[in-house]
Amino acid sequence: MSTDLAVIGAGPAGLAASLAASARGVRVTLIDAGEQAGGQFYRQPAAGLGARRPQELHHQWRTWERLRDGLAASSVRHLTDHHVWCVEQPQARQAGFTVHALRGPLQEEPATVRADAVLLATGGYEKVLPFPGWTLPGVVTAGGAQAMLKGGLVVAGRTAVVAGTGPLLLPVATGLAAAGVEVAALVESAGPRGFVRHLPALAAKLPEAAGYAARLLRNRVPVMAGHTVVEAHGDDHLEAATVAALDPGGRVRPGTHRRIPCDTLAVGHGMLPHTDLAEALGCRLDGVNVHVDDEQRTDVPGVWAAGESTGIGGAALALAEGHIAGRSIAARLRGTAPDPRAWAAADRSRTRLRDFFAAVDSVCAPPTHWTEQVTDDTVVCRCEEVRAGAVREAVDELGAGDLRTVKLLTRAGMGWCQGRVCGPAVAGLAGCDPTPARRPFARPVPLGVLARAGHPTGTDHLTEADHPTEEGPS
Repeated sequence: MSTDLAVIGAGPAGLAASLAASARGVRVTLIDAGEQAGGQFYRQPAAGLGARRPQELHHQWRTWERLRDGLAASSVRHLTDHHVWCVEQPQARQAGFTVHALRGPLQEEPATVRADAVLLATGGYEKVLPFPGWTLPGVVTAGGAQAMLKGGLVVAGRTAVVAGTGPLLLPVATGLAAAGVEVAALVESAGPRGFVRHLPALAAKLPEAAGYAARLLRNRVPVMAGHTVVEAHGDDHLEAATVAALDPGGRVRPGTHRRIPCDTLAVGHGMLPHTDLAEALGCRLDGVNVHVDDEQRTDVPGVWAAGESTGIGGAALALAEGHIAGRSIAARLRGTAPDPRAWAAADRSRTRLRDFFAAVDSVCAPPTHWTEQVTDDTVVCRCEEVRAGAVREAVDELGAGDLRTVKLLTRAGMGWCQGRVCGPAVAGLAGCDPTPARRPFARPVPLGVLARAGHPTGTDHLTEADHPTEEGPS
């Protein structure tokens, strides 16, 4: 299949870019792993669940309706259940990029899309930091609790503690409370002073924050600012969580421990961008984010990026970046220089929201000394069952000075997730700076698919109905 633009990811950024480019005559193929458009932010319950008021699970619902209806009315080709594992750059005798994906119930059926340009709108994922008891059934990530509620209309338990740091905790706590869960506490490690110091930059979202505060008050949810989770308790399932106050230096204050009975602990410590595809393409990173210019172009010709992959910033920022990228791509594919005045409103929104989330990052950082609460017998890498003591031994006794050496000595990060989940925790315990791991593939790939890659009879298994080619079905 050939197209002008391949957009990878059907969240807010991917949808905005697809609609902006398609409206200007670009042939767009939108590729996404989900069964429906919307990404994680606009995750929808399956039609069979019969949700009567799905809008109650979301804010910015009208924006979603405009995106959904716009996609349905557009000429954008939307490929669902396509898990992209690699994007090949143009070769000497090959024009355009080749996007490789897996589809089907077992994600073993190969599919390819060839495109003149690529937009990476791959989103982000949660940062997970361990603590004693975090592997107990009933302990979930904050985003996981929200995904279960939005996508499955289910909750993990009857009494919940929502803890960690960052803006995501607010919709998770209010969403669970609205679903009938008793939210015993919202535990935010950031203290009030940090928010006051950055009040001018945070002012843009004060009305939204006030709405969440009103819902927390209405549902009688206690808010514990400047606190953190110290330990989760239970034998075969979660029974309680211990929280404690933090001093200004980020250490637990002695004597402030409080045990809260609960059967659900939803914990989130911020998010990280998905950059696997960008790294494999050789795109420059700024820290952990994909570097882009004012048009959302990466430093690899023909590749744009928008949304969380360029820096965690929420749906509104992703929409602005996606719109700018889509208009830029449409102009560049026509061979003309785009006029930035055409997206002036989106640019103003982008600037304002980037300033806001820069302030959020300063305020809502994990406690500085979180590793002090991690005991040696706490599992850090769940895939390989590596404990914190093994990581400390690799550094203190075996001389490991970087993440790669720690990985070789302990196997931390060698499992199914390839360090995507445990990487920040291992880096924190080892005292190393997190370093991007440039992987050739963004997800596990069957060996049979790799063996046939590059051979048209092997990689272009596309049905005529869903995936037509110029030559017809293969």
